[in-house]
Amino acid sequence: MPDKLHLTFAISDQPHTRALINGSIPIEGIDAEFVVVKPQIAAFRRMVRNVEFDVCELASTTYVIARAYDAPFVALPIFIARRFHHAGLLVRPDAGIRSPKDLEGKKVGVRAYSVTTGAWTRAILVDEFGLDDSAVTWVVDDEEHVTQMPLPANVIHASRPLAEMMADGELAAGFAANAGVGRSGKPTEGMQAVEANYPDLFQDAKALEAEWYARTGIYPIHGTIVVKDAVLAAHPWVARSLFDAFSRAKDEWLVRLDAGEEDVAANKKYANLRKIVGHDPLPYGLKQNLPTIRALEEAAFRQQLTPRRMIIEELFVDPATG
Repeated sequence: MPDKLHLTFAISDQPHTRALINGSIPIEGIDAEFVVVKPQIAAFRRMVRNVEFDVCELASTTYVIARAYDAPFVALPIFIARRFHHAGLLVRPDAGIRSPKDLEGKKVGVRAYSVTTGAWTRAILVDEFGLDDSAVTWVVDDEEHVTQMPLPANVIHASRPLAEMMADGELAAGFAANAGVGRSGKPTEGMQAVEANYPDLFQDAKALEAEWYARTGIYPIHGTIVVKDAVLAAHPWVARSLFDAFSRAKDEWLVRLDAGEEDVAANKKYANLRKIVGHDPLPYGLKQNLPTIRALEEAAFRQQLTPRRMIIEELFVDPATG
């Protein structure tokens, strides 16, 4: 029997990927070496800048941008992290923001312009509520993963932490977690406490998410699995082998989720998402994800994250055909 193909992996440890990482579900034909990278965001940068891994989990917008700038890796339709984005944009109560249009002329904080949370939220604000996102000043305090991407003229770098700017009223709004500002004004670790209460822009986010999904079929992608072009060129069977293994690990997790066997935050999150998207909260494959992929392509181009509109054929390999 020929030797298995040795590949390095950098993916996050989640209930639906753990069986791959611990080896209880093998990947046919592959000797998988799982590299521990914490936080996963560090793996994003190592992959898009140095192409350090054969297989890697990337944030969806990071991947689309990297591919637009000729990154030598391609995605499989394996989406291991997803969520909606009507919630999570926090506003100062005194900023006079009652609707998305009120963000125009204001400063809004986000860790980096290209973060997936920001891209999906901006798309919703533009498409559903008529926001002119070019009239918002987006304030960032971190570098972009893909260094080749130029920032639009209405993106500026913060001179101090976003949480402080929000507390002082210099920012009218900011993204939870990404902006370093908690919903009750609690900052991220290491920052001075802020006495504040920042409500969500949308108080009825769950209802809006359910209606939007039912109408559009868009279910935002976060974690996407990419593979080096060279690996697939030399071994096209790898695409199918990876897809089958990830799918099997997810299917076994769904059985445990049905039984309520695991009580962890990730499972609670996806159990709640089932109320909107149905039994499988992490659908893989191209066909069932076309509305979402096309929405991501459009949002990335319109927000000047990519220099041209990317198309599905250059972004994804169909594991059924290699």
